[in-house]
Amino acid sequence: MSAPSPAERFARAEAARAYPVTAAFADDQRFDLDPFQIAGCHALESGRSVLVAAPTGAGKTIVGEFAIHLAMREPSDKAFYTTPMKALSNQKFRELVDVYGPDDVGLLTGDTNINGNARVVVMTTEVLRNMLYAGSPALRDLRYVVMDEVHYLADRFRGAVWEEVIIHLPPAVRLVSLSATVSNAEEFGDWLDTVRGDTDVIVSETRPVPLEQHVLVRGDLLPLFDDRAGIATAQVNQELMRIRSFKGPTYENNRRAQAGRSAAMSGSRGRDGQHRRPHKGGQRPVRSANAQRIER
Repeated sequence: MSAPSPAERFARAEAARAYPVTAAFADDQRFDLDPFQIAGCHALESGRSVLVAAPTGAGKTIVGEFAIHLAMREPSDKAFYTTPMKALSNQKFRELVDVYGPDDVGLLTGDTNINGNARVVVMTTEVLRNMLYAGSPALRDLRYVVMDEVHYLADRFRGAVWEEVIIHLPPAVRLVSLSATVSNAEEFGDWLDTVRGDTDVIVSETRPVPLEQHVLVRGDLLPLFDDRAGIATAQVNQELMRIRSFKGPTYENNRRAQAGRSAAMSGSRGRDGQHRRPHKGGQRPVRSANAQRIER
């Protein structure tokens, strides 16, 4: 990694002066924060809510952990971390206990109640919804709510729970919304801004572990894209285009092989006089609709 230029060092120094809590938090991490993580932390330090949309494994959870860090800096502030599943809640509970200790971290799920009056409580979203409707005293001094997997808002069965929580949280609570699959982040962010007040939208499409897409054709595993010139200029694999083409030799070979297998199957019967079930797969040629050019 090349050394930062004087201009980059100056920009970092200015950011550290403007956002000292973020700078100190970043220095305590075992890795350098990515730009989208820093932007999310800056939004929270400025007193705004934030929606972070980033691929799985990109590290968006660090923004939620920064919200907890902000709450723990004050003597009485609280932070809730919500997840859609008990397993995720249990995992996050163990992680936060390792950081802040068992006295300051609690867990509330449908069948578990551990230190529910702690300053940091991990819970399922349904538990928080019930607390809001019941007017639970645990909501006093609540300053931050992290909603992991917030795209569950679009779920036809459970989405109403997320919507109710977002709408009914006290106005003073800052909301940290995290998602890897929300497709309309800007539109969703506008709605959050209307419902919750100032909300920054942070979107990152960079994958720390690139995805590789392949197509299985006649037993051969072929890459869907030819990205030898770079992901940004990736084209559909020309071998797949030749298979698709009715004039390509590969297609003709496959077509003749398929016709031979179909004739053999149609003329063969089992001992009971019934047609044998054809083998699954390999019975249809690759259609043009299966190959799309995706700009990256």
